[in-house]
Amino acid sequence: MKTKAFLIVFAWLMAGTAFGQHVITYQSYMQGADSHDTTFTQVLENRGQLKIVSLNNEVKHPIPGYAETVTCVDYGMDSVFSLLQYPDERYYSAYPLSDNDVVFSREGEEKVLGYPCTKYKTSINSNTIEVWMTEKPDFNATPMPQLGRLEGVMVRCMRNGSYVTDLKMVKKDRSIKELIPTDKGHRMTSRELSQLRKDKLVMRIPIFEDAQIHFAEYEPLTGDIPFDTTIHCSHGTVIIKRMNLPRLPEHYQLFAEIHQRSNGDAYDRSASAFVIPTEKAKSFGDGLIKGVESLPVFKGKDGKEYQGIKAENDYLPLVELVRFFTSFGAGFFNEKVKIDGLEWTDENYYKQEVSELRDRLQGDVLIGAFIGNYDRGGHKVSLDLVAYPDDYEWSEEPCHQHSIPLFNTCNVMEMSGQNYGRLFATDSLEVAFELPEDATKVRLRYLSTGHGGWGGGDEFNPKENVIFIDGERRFTHTPWRCDCATFRDQNPVSGNFWNGVSSSDYSRSGWCPGTATNPVYFDLNDLKPGKHTIRIAIPQGRDEGGSFSHWMVSGALLYEISAASSRSF
Repeated sequence: MKTKAFLIVFAWLMAGTAFGQHVITYQSYMQGADSHDTTFTQVLENRGQLKIVSLNNEVKHPIPGYAETVTCVDYGMDSVFSLLQYPDERYYSAYPLSDNDVVFSREGEEKVLGYPCTKYKTSINSNTIEVWMTEKPDFNATPMPQLGRLEGVMVRCMRNGSYVTDLKMVKKDRSIKELIPTDKGHRMTSRELSQLRKDKLVMRIPIFEDAQIHFAEYEPLTGDIPFDTTIHCSHGTVIIKRMNLPRLPEHYQLFAEIHQRSNGDAYDRSASAFVIPTEKAKSFGDGLIKGVESLPVFKGKDGKEYQGIKAENDYLPLVELVRFFTSFGAGFFNEKVKIDGLEWTDENYYKQEVSELRDRLQGDVLIGAFIGNYDRGGHKVSLDLVAYPDDYEWSEEPCHQHSIPLFNTCNVMEMSGQNYGRLFATDSLEVAFELPEDATKVRLRYLSTGHGGWGGGDEFNPKENVIFIDGERRFTHTPWRCDCATFRDQNPVSGNFWNGVSSSDYSRSGWCPGTATNPVYFDLNDLKPGKHTIRIAIPQGRDEGGSFSHWMVSGALLYEISAASSRSF
């Protein structure tokens, strides 16, 4: 009787692989890369079920929207389950393990990592995938159920001959219980689940929603600017809002996202989304509330006064997030003009990364937008800040990215008498600044667009911008866009000429109707700590009759200081 019992137990142990309860560890790496690039995946197996988890994503302080993600496989049900576990809710999707478009060819037998294997090969989205499977352990396991059903245990997978996933270890673990929960939560399609996971991780901060920017009279603001209230200034052509923005870890990428459409104005207008620095005694906000005459004045050699355009001891100019240009009437005029072969867009859309200005986008912030126009209907604008994480871990480290606003000749308060940037015809623009100790990765963020809307104006003629640092000619830049015809479908009321060309098609000095202007960057990492000057010179064209050229240039110095130095900075 004892012998019979012993034989039963022995047979059970020998067939243990068939009864399950295994822990299989895989490592993934790029051939030739450093060891720290290796990632590990663990597959728990029990009686035909798998639970697949990453061992590299232990999260102690998760970011908002983080979910525990688990993939499970049930070979008996021929099913793959993707599960998202949030603190208060669960979601999942399910699909057949064998139901996919991957077709493998059998390439023969090979020995890999000591296991006798069958090699399979396929191509997915132009990627060559090779897989080695062994049936020596009497169960099925894979860290990649997306490749479909291949019998046995995956020993190796190689993508394009370089990225490798290898079997590292197999061991028994009698403590493994049921792997697939009975209550998996709300069921969704795989696509819906993937989108939900992304949407919850992305942080969207609404600034303005369908705000009207137009020429109208508003009651002047008195007292402090209230939080979370859209304020119209400069005869309605400028909107500002005071907000308390979250301090995000630096691994987040920040984008400014703008939707704009005509609400009656037919013309291409200069526009900008900006932040008003408030750390000095004076700010551009003073001009918006008290009048343009309260701003510091730069007197040009042309005798004109240019208000609030450059940094002073007690003042910092606007920091541009995005400079954009409205189109000829997209939205409002779509049904009023019909041209065969063209479908007008309902709105203009602009999205630019502004991560480098994150120090201006946290805490108590005064943020705004303007569109220069004299139309009662004007334009409708929505502005969001959108933050995309690059890590699941939240961090409270202080910001080590910094900016110094230097100059901005955009006449945001045009409707209140702020002068156009016409000074370059007879003058250059020079600004003094001080670079702090321990500053690294020093760069100039520079935006420049030329204006003067006739044949001889600077809008249609390329002009070289010259940048001097401490009196030395360091950089040149000629802003020019020759792709404006690409955006014809955004300009329903653009003029059409006898030769078939539309006015919106013409190349311009750094901009096109319906687009945003990209900043350019100049390396200043050789600058020593201390005081410096920057000077901008542009060969601005001459006036013709009542027409004149002007330049909208803005610049901010960007630099980084280590986290240790930032604490005492």
